[in-house]
Amino acid sequence: MAKRHWLWVTLGAIALVWLLGLRQPAPVVAQTAPTLASAGLSLENLGNGAYALIADVDFPPPEGRAICNGGFVVGSEGVLVIDPFHTPALANLLFDTVKTVTDKPIRYVLNTHYHFDHTGGNPAAVGRGIPIVGRGPIRELMNTRNRTNDPNLRAPDLVINSDTEFWLGDRAVQVARVEGHAAGTDLVAYVPTAKVLYAGDMVFHERIPFIGDGNIRQWQGSLYRLIATYPEAKVVPGHGQVTDIKGLQAMQRYFSDLVNLALSWRAQNLTREQAIAQSSEVPAAYKNHRFQLFYATGAPGLPGNLETAYDQITRSAAIPLVP
Repeated sequence: MAKRHWLWVTLGAIALVWLLGLRQPAPVVAQTAPTLASAGLSLENLGNGAYALIADVDFPPPEGRAICNGGFVVGSEGVLVIDPFHTPALANLLFDTVKTVTDKPIRYVLNTHYHFDHTGGNPAAVGRGIPIVGRGPIRELMNTRNRTNDPNLRAPDLVINSDTEFWLGDRAVQVARVEGHAAGTDLVAYVPTAKVLYAGDMVFHERIPFIGDGNIRQWQGSLYRLIATYPEAKVVPGHGQVTDIKGLQAMQRYFSDLVNLALSWRAQNLTREQAIAQSSEVPAAYKNHRFQLFYATGAPGLPGNLETAYDQITRSAAIPLVP
């Protein structure tokens, strides 16, 4: 049974070359605080206390723009914030946006995984005395892989290792463990009264996902579980516009296509270089997706999806989870 945390209880490989562009900026005198518009964010009211801040940006992002989505859930006794972006300035913008909706205090900040674009704003939460929640090895991974980008990072102070229910007075947020994207730190958050699922980077909607820190088979299994468990939910992805079960199914198809491609390379006995050269063009189904950089070979220190698929599927003798 999930643990219940009441309000009065106090709570990588993304630090790779591609996130150097998201590095904490040096302090600037009289620096202008970001606005939703300047950060490329839009606030969406999803109903029954659930809100999302959606980033409309391609990769790499212009300076000052949010690259991932954030969100928050409002209950009668407080607020839970999800993913405070990659800088304290953007996190403070999120916290100030909460104030435009409710005067209830922010009780928790949840990191859906350890990657820097979702956790770099943590110091702003610490500065406001808000406990930060994460999962499993998140502290270790942030303090090793993320420190390159941010020597002032703050890892979660409440680490959960089981599915956990946070009560905000009259509203519950069910936080569940999932696998596949970020080295055992992935979490999703579901609000039953709103039927809203904050999926973190388990879902990139109309974006090529970053999978170089993940496990394709585990990710496929998690997507099947999410589809079966939350068939009627509105889905807030880690990147991209709010979607629903169709967005989960689209991610599932992407991985099925990738696995089938990798199996075809194995049948042809191709080398890694031959396979990627043969398949480097983004398929027509994904031509209009953003984050195209992630598809083939990525960048130095950033494996592309084809490289990861070859390493995990083509070279593996195991039968893939999804045929």
